[in-house]
Amino acid sequence: MNNIVFFEGACRSDLLPLTFTRPVAEIRVGILTIREKWEIRLNLNASYLTEDYLSLKYPFIEKNESLFLSGNLLPEDKIIQSIQSLQNGDALFFDGNLIAFLGSYENYRYQNFTSRRIIETVNRIENTYDIFLKNGEELCADFELITHSRETQPLSFTNRVIGTNPVFVEEGAFVECTTINTQKGPVYIGKDVEIMEGTNIRGPFAACEHATVNMGSKIYGPTTIGPHCKVGGELNNVVMFGYSNKAHDGFLGNAVIGEWCNIGAGTEASNLKNDYSEIKLWNYATRRFARTGLQFCGLIMGDYSKAGINTMFNTATVVGVGCNIYGTGFPRNFVHSFIEGGNSGFEEVNLKKFYITTEKMMARRKKEFTERDKDICQYIFELDK
Repeated sequence: MNNIVFFEGACRSDLLPLTFTRPVAEIRVGILTIREKWEIRLNLNASYLTEDYLSLKYPFIEKNESLFLSGNLLPEDKIIQSIQSLQNGDALFFDGNLIAFLGSYENYRYQNFTSRRIIETVNRIENTYDIFLKNGEELCADFELITHSRETQPLSFTNRVIGTNPVFVEEGAFVECTTINTQKGPVYIGKDVEIMEGTNIRGPFAACEHATVNMGSKIYGPTTIGPHCKVGGELNNVVMFGYSNKAHDGFLGNAVIGEWCNIGAGTEASNLKNDYSEIKLWNYATRRFARTGLQFCGLIMGDYSKAGINTMFNTATVVGVGCNIYGTGFPRNFVHSFIEGGNSGFEEVNLKKFYITTEKMMARRKKEFTERDKDICQYIFELDK
């Protein structure tokens, strides 16, 4: 096999709004994205077969004898062994669905398989809430993958470590006067991360490169703070993809936050109904609220969305892409993309103003809001009504 090509599969719509702006394989769960996990495990580069409007940003690179993989598949030893045993033309199925094929794009496209193999169990992301549910086991697996046979940078004497699971500190990280409890899992502190004084962390926990944890933060694992994120206040079982901020006091639990989001000071997001009943969550595929079997589920927020100071989110609120939520009271627990307002009413976001604001926001991190990004947002603006 020469490269990996991730295809989307039926799961993509169940993972909206997070997959409005990215292929499924770009979802972060644990420390790494799904793509990064497979690239490291198989020592191959990856490309994508995704929606047309995403394909310029996430292109398909055709090579002879590519490994076509379902983008929501998580690597484990058993599935890796099955994939590595594939011969050219072999396909691997689970529960009647294709999950892997080794061969040419033409044969993949026309389902021209030499043989069909069946695997009994796989580990995969099927719903948005699977991201925080599986974050602990994936964080531990990624920790081993990243840190194996490497030496950690030392922690200074001002820190207190409790427990026997490891703490791994990358080069350039700054950690002072922090209490780290590893009894329930390891703690990974990425390159150039800053964890300020008075922070309390319970593993499993990961702060990816250039992330910042503000003074006095309280973080319960399993939690992942993606690259260039800034967090503060109280977090419990949260996954933040990257470049997003929750820098102030306020609670966020059992939540998934996309990229380039901002959660204002004092914002609270409930993760438990006051009658302890089963949570229903908006599902884009069925266009209705679906049973989850969960008692705990918080905020699911798509890219480029934000919440003003002291915003309150009901249990299991889904916010689309490019939203601006503010005002008193609780907004409804499903908000379409590119909507602004709150409990007193909503209106459509002005797309030109959104572009100007987003360009300024990304420029602060020395990133460009490209024409491709704008085209993607334009498509979502017209699609998610």
